[in-house]
Amino acid sequence: MVDKAAIARQFIEAIPHAKALGLKLTEIGNGKAEISMPYSEELVGDPRTGVIHGGAVFAALDTCCGAAVMSHPSAPGGTATIDLRIDYMRAATPGQTIRTQATCYHITRNVAFVRATALDEAEGLPVATAAGSFTVEGL
Repeated sequence: MVDKAAIARQFIEAIPHAKALGLKLTEIGNGKAEISMPYSEELVGDPRTGVIHGGAVFAALDTCCGAAVMSHPSAPGGTATIDLRIDYMRAATPGQTIRTQATCYHITRNVAFVRATALDEAEGLPVATAAGSFTVEGL
């Protein structure tokens, strides 16, 4: 039996941009994933405010969504992003870790559908939300 969570973990840990962003897969399984991205001055988009660049938030959400797809019980293997819409709700608080959570809520033979949220320490106030579609690839 294939351990999808282990495969997804190995895949994410091998992605160069995930390493550069400091992404850490903290939870995975059954179509759900959580990834954290620690605050780093190297990721700041505006030096005056110290706010993390939206592109880093996007990359964390995209990676988390892919992990959720890979861990879904009906997904046979790898995945790639088809479309990902991000709604930025507010600037992330400087100095705080950003945590992304994704759920693959529907999967067909060829496409997986995912929702995700990016949060900092203000739990009830998302930094961003995402909705996307991803390929479903065979092993």
